[in-house]
Parts: sequence; C-alpha cells; structure tokens
Amino acid sequence: MRLLRDNVVIHEGTLKTLKRFKDEVKEVQSGQECGMAFENYDDIRKGDIIEIFEREEVQRQL
Repeated sequence: MRLLRDNVVIHEGTLKTLKRFKDEVKEVQSGQECGMAFENYDDIRKGDIIEIFEREEVQRQL
C-alpha cells in the first residue's frame, strides 16, 4: 500500500488488516466502508489517499 498526502508519498508498506464491520475480509467492494490497519504506520488523516496494489515479479525472457 502507498499513502499520499498532498500528492506526496509519505508512506509505503503493507496492509496488516482489512475489516468489513467486525469481520476480517480479503476484499471490499468499491463504494463500501471498511477499516484498515497498516504495518508500522498509524498517522492517517482526513484527505489522505490510500493506494493498494499487488506486486508481481515476472522473470524476464529473451
């Protein structure tokens, strides 16, 4: 995950938990509310933008 504040990346790390109501879930549909906790970071403020992505390493072929 990446956290942006005023279009500047202020933290990049991993998502620790994602919850929908009180249940821990693997995904949440767009437009629904959820709770998130991040590894080694807890200073999220109103207006911050959270980007969640998955990295995939692909072996180069010649």
